[in-house]
Amino acid sequence: MQTVYDWVTVAIFAGLIVIFLQRSVGEGEPQDSILSYLPPAIGCAVANYFGNEGLEQNNVAFQVLAALGIVAVLAYTYYVIKPFQGRS
Repeated sequence: MQTVYDWVTVAIFAGLIVIFLQRSVGEGEPQDSILSYLPPAIGCAVANYFGNEGLEQNNVAFQVLAALGIVAVLAYTYYVIKPFQGRS
């Protein structure tokens, strides 16, 4: 945990874990599958890799890819997992 990419991606991943656990212990059948959490988890790992490599090699292109990856993970989470949607 040395770079900003480490902290941001781990924070997003921790949020995904909290959402998954909260929904898995709720009443009734879960509305989403565990497989829907796989793309953002992999996206966090890939964005973290590109961000760390970009910092290590001083490569701006990798850092831009990392930032776009983080934005893509957040967009996927918002539109597919819907963390702010109330339970009915």
